[in-house]
Amino acid sequence: MSVTVVLLSHSAAVARGVADLAGQMAPSATVLAVGGTADGRLGTDADALERAVRQAVSAGDEVALLVDLGSAVLTAKTVLADLDDAPVALVDAPFLEGAVAAVVTASIGAGLAEVVAQAGLARDLRKA
Repeated sequence: MSVTVVLLSHSAAVARGVADLAGQMAPSATVLAVGGTADGRLGTDADALERAVRQAVSAGDEVALLVDLGSAVLTAKTVLADLDDAPVALVDAPFLEGAVAAVVTASIGAGLAEVVAQAGLARDLRKA
């Protein structure tokens, strides 16, 4: 079973940009970007997130879900509550660094627990 990384951002451009960056580092990984509202504004779209998660799960994948800001966590938790037994983990990690770590780890065939763990380690990366 593979792991798909789903990125939920308030901005479609941010979601796509982070997905592009992470995807270039691990082209074999599956990354789905979900960003903005259905009408193109800033915000989150629970229906779009649910479609992305269901797409990955229906393909037989587990899902590592990373979110950008606080209200995206609420959207994610609401969607996940409706997907009772789906193999999905909401990842507690910085959005960009966590996404890169998750995608790279998923690309080498690691399972969901390892992808989540590696993404979480990104929280402790020092930049200065």
